[in-house]
Amino acid sequence: MGLSQTDIADLIGRDKSVVSRELGRNTNLGGTYRSVSAQQRAETRARRPKAAKLADPGSELRAEVVRRLGKKWSPQQISATLKIDFPYRPEMHVSHETIYNAIYVQAKGELKADVADGLRTGRAHRRKHGRVPSNAHHIPDKTLISERPDDVEDRKVPGHWEGDLILGAGNKSAIGTLVERTSRFTMLLHLPHSHNLDAVRDAMIAAIRSMPDTLKQSVTWDQGMEMRRHAEITMATDMAIYFCDPHSPWQRGTNENTNGLLRQYFKKGTDLSAHTAERLQAVAAELNDRPRRTLGWNSPAKVINELVVATTA
Repeated sequence: MGLSQTDIADLIGRDKSVVSRELGRNTNLGGTYRSVSAQQRAETRARRPKAAKLADPGSELRAEVVRRLGKKWSPQQISATLKIDFPYRPEMHVSHETIYNAIYVQAKGELKADVADGLRTGRAHRRKHGRVPSNAHHIPDKTLISERPDDVEDRKVPGHWEGDLILGAGNKSAIGTLVERTSRFTMLLHLPHSHNLDAVRDAMIAAIRSMPDTLKQSVTWDQGMEMRRHAEITMATDMAIYFCDPHSPWQRGTNENTNGLLRQYFKKGTDLSAHTAERLQAVAAELNDRPRRTLGWNSPAKVINELVVATTA
């Protein structure tokens, strides 16, 4: 169809590196990619017997992995730093997936005991992650975060927000969250009946219209399907909406941190639709009145008020 690797990645809901690796591994010698031959190659590689890289209890690599797990480092941190610390020793490099596999699948006896206390989650088994549906991240006409203006990143210009949903039990209820990047000021979207496309669109429009004009610059959201009607939000509010790359929550880290704080009030596994709009306003007010070290121990409410006054003077 003439699509780029990035376009294909967006359509199938995977990172573009997955597409690149697949083409690199399974393209035919003539330079063409065919699904049947690619599948045959993948199955052949999977059948090939492979020695587990961390199976040897006396290996230097395993000792390093166990030592860093003992410091409560994540497998991703361990994998990355091993490449930095041993740049010319490929035998000391290991992927984070291999580490996870060694912990949750291969680990028995000694290794299990070595790493059990170092696991951040405390789980004895790895949580299952379902495959992403082929159209899960296909949001029409989306503008990616790479096209967001540079002045958003330095937080000097107020009015740029990050947003997401926090979900309740069984993903059947939700509360919308909006966090202003400069002041960390939080607004909560009341979604008592549904968090479908219409409900999120209407709640977003209402929240943005309540903001002073100086704070209506942009919103950065993840690629959740609840924002498929983002164009209607922009049309109604003149607020630009940008989308993070797939599986990249760190690209809206302010919002992720705030969602963690909100779990003090809205526990996981509970029915979030039980909370009234007044309760959400009270929680937001309490959070916005909390002093923050990153703001010089000022509160988000004080900072955003000063920003609005300064930009309207």
